[in-house]
Formats: sequence, structure tokens, C-alpha cells
Amino acid sequence: MRVAILDDFQRVATEFGDFAGLGVETTVFDRPLSDPAAQLAGFEIVVAMRERTRFPAELLRRLPDLRLLVSTGRRNAAIDLEAARECGITACSTGYRPAAAAEHTWALILAALRHVPEEDANLRAGAWQTTIGTELDGATLGLVGLGNLGTRVARVGAAFGMDVLAWSTNLTPERAAQGGARAVGKAELFERSDVVSIHYALSQRSRGLVGGAEIARMRPGALLVNTSRAGLLDTAAAAEAAGRGAIRLALDVFDLEPLPADDPLRSTPNSVLTGHVGYVTEQQYRVFYEDAVEDIRAFLAGAPVRVMNP
Repeated sequence: MRVAILDDFQRVATEFGDFAGLGVETTVFDRPLSDPAAQLAGFEIVVAMRERTRFPAELLRRLPDLRLLVSTGRRNAAIDLEAARECGITACSTGYRPAAAAEHTWALILAALRHVPEEDANLRAGAWQTTIGTELDGATLGLVGLGNLGTRVARVGAAFGMDVLAWSTNLTPERAAQGGARAVGKAELFERSDVVSIHYALSQRSRGLVGGAEIARMRPGALLVNTSRAGLLDTAAAAEAAGRGAIRLALDVFDLEPLPADDPLRSTPNSVLTGHVGYVTEQQYRVFYEDAVEDIRAFLAGAPVRVMNP
């Protein structure tokens, strides 16, 4: 039995999950797959890192040996679950800790508004007090989406003394109040917020949800944060606005990942960038890979758990 662990960029999967105890042959891929059909040929089990590698019907049909596809996290829009079922492939999920992404959202907000990367670099170069920060107390936080993650971010914003606004397609005033926010229209949210943070599920309907028109409504110098999915934001429009000083930008997700070395985003001013590490914590990886091992063990015993395509 052969197991492939995908997109383990730091090669830590086998440290957090006891794959050796399964008694299977395990191969770790620490770079994105260039030819998934060829590289995954012969593997009966694949452990995918969230949505980094797509598994459309066409690919699944070219993997006749594949029997179990484990995805870290509770759902994975990059897997064609119906096609997997038709191909006789069981798709299973793992647990997920939402605290990690919510905490990283605030790490980016504070880093951007208090110029932490710049101050750190300047101090190491011999300088002292080179920037002027912005306080959160009394400022307005606008949340695009108020689900589990958005609600967690809202609570922290309120603790900082921020006025918290929220918008989503079907958000009611009552639901917003339950999440610690005040429901407003989309245009009003972008016009009034000092910080806008995106926490929305990516779908065909929500792709490009935040585009040039929304960015143009933002206050001069306001901060736009995306730790959700790159497809929700017109990243090029956001980078252009940050480049000319209209807004500030903090991103953890990108249209192409890993971000190419020559991507213009790397030199965009008024921005703080991290490499999709919002979910990358010791606690999260322990859940991901311990559960992945449990999924595999249960499947081999004939009683799969956390099945996404029954």
C-alpha cells in the first residue's frame, strides 16, 4: 500500500502524524505537483493539503489505483466529490481549528497598522522610531462575511474598542448582532471602515466579491486584509491601490501559490505579505495529520470515518 502526502512544504507531516505506524510506504511531496496524473500513478492513498492540489473528475479518472483521498480540513472545494464516488474513491476529511486563521488575521492587522516589519528591519539596520502607527481603539472594522472566522475576528475587534460592521449576502441585523457586529450594506462597509477583513466562502457566486469598485470606496489609508481565499479579491486592483498609496494591504493568500519570486506583489509598498500560513500552527498540524492517520487506519480496517462522499 502506497501513500502520498502532498504539499508538505516544510516536510513535517510525518512528525505530527504516525504514518510509520500504519505499515505503509509513504512518499512526501514538498513542492506543488507539476503532473499530478503521472506523479500520483500507483498510489492507493493520497493525503491532500486543503485545496492546494485540485482533483477534478478528469484527474480522478486517470488515477485507477487511488482508493482513498484524505483532505485536511472539514471540506475541500477542489475535490470533485461526486466524480470520486463514481470512481470508487472514498474521500475523507480531518478536523480543523478555526482559531489559527482568526489569530493570524490580527497578526497581519497589527503588523500593518504598527509597521512591525518595517520597524524590525530599520532597527536591525541601526535606525530608531522611523514610522508612526495607527491605533485600533475607536476605529471601524468592516467584516466581509460573519461566519465562524468572521465572528472570532469581530470579538477581538470589539475587545480593542472598535466599532464592528459586517456584510454578507444574507446577513440579517439579528444574526450580525449575535456575531458582535452591526449589519450594513456592502458599499457602506467599504466607505466607513478603517480596516476591512475578508472572511467568506469561495464559490462561483462569490468569486471576485471584492473588486475595483469596492476598493475605490475605501477611505484613504484604510487597510484591506485577506486571509480567506485569493479568488474572493481582485488582488491586482488591491495591489495597484496600495502601490499608489490609496490603501494599505495585508495578504496571506494569492492567486498563484507559492507566490513566484518575480511576482510584483513582492515589491508592492504599503503591504504586509505572508505565505498562506494562517492555518499553519503546531496545534493545527497535529489535528490534520493525526486525523489523516486515523482516516487511513479506519479505511484499511473497512470502516472509514469522516467520509465526505458517502
